[in-house]
Amino acid sequence: MQDGLYYRPIPQDQGGRWPLAGGWTGFTHLECLQRGAAPRIVDSAPDRVMVALTAPRPSVLGLTLDRPRLMGIVNATPDSFSDGGRYDPASQARTLVADGADLLDIGGESTRPGAEEIAVPDEIARILPAIEAARGLLPISVDTRKAAVAQAALAAGAGMVNDVSGFDFDAGLAPLVAGAGVPVCLMHAQGLPATMQDNPRYDDVLLDVYDALAARIDRAVRAGIPADRIVIDPGIGFGKTEAHNLAILRRISLYHGLGCPILLGVSRKRFIGRIGGADLAAERMPGTLALTVAAVAQGVQIHRVHDVAEHAQGLRLIAALNKNGKAGT
Repeated sequence: MQDGLYYRPIPQDQGGRWPLAGGWTGFTHLECLQRGAAPRIVDSAPDRVMVALTAPRPSVLGLTLDRPRLMGIVNATPDSFSDGGRYDPASQARTLVADGADLLDIGGESTRPGAEEIAVPDEIARILPAIEAARGLLPISVDTRKAAVAQAALAAGAGMVNDVSGFDFDAGLAPLVAGAGVPVCLMHAQGLPATMQDNPRYDDVLLDVYDALAARIDRAVRAGIPADRIVIDPGIGFGKTEAHNLAILRRISLYHGLGCPILLGVSRKRFIGRIGGADLAAERMPGTLALTVAAVAQGVQIHRVHDVAEHAQGLRLIAALNKNGKAGT
């Protein structure tokens, strides 16, 4: 955003004048957005904006981001909305490695709508066996809001922190991440899981989330975390209605303007089931894959999914169709 204007690159299937975030697609035109005004198409943006939109993104945990990456979800939680208590987390970690995940995200506290906070010792006890099982097989991210949990996970072999609160929940987490020198994903959420879906409101959800993520990045940098170690997540379903989710997904390429890799977590979420006609979370893989493919077309780099094998297959097909052969595993 610059001078009240936001610039969304419009990706093209066959590339364009500029590379998008140094990745597999490009753009020639941009959509200029402004609060209270209709979008307009432009063919240039200020230099500072163009640098943010075109610069290659740094590797995350040794993974280059010139092609989409799959983050496999390991829920060590008995009450996860999708698969809580349905598998042994350590075994699931090994399964996702074999299925083609690029990295794993291991969490021990459910943050589904309505979920309550659990005690730190319980959360640590849930995640450590899965981290130990996956250590050395793939890069590991720990999905937690809490500094004490993150510290235990990093000591056990995790290399990244994925904080759904974007450093809003635990004031000790930012300095811990800074001191450990590890990457972090900062997600946008409105409110706490227990109440976040009660009545979420925004003036303009696309731009409000952009501004909130920009503020989170700034806070992290001031805490001593270099910008090249920050990943962002717009937080689909976290304090957002179905309409909010769709508005973000339609124009998610806007968030490349923040200069950080984008992580998208839509896997099996409720709005996919409502739109797609799948009441059970386990039946929402096709809808999840459809949204993943759409996000890949907008240059989103990291996709947090339950169904890794199916998404890996989908990305291989995208790569085969893409003339530069990079949009897949």
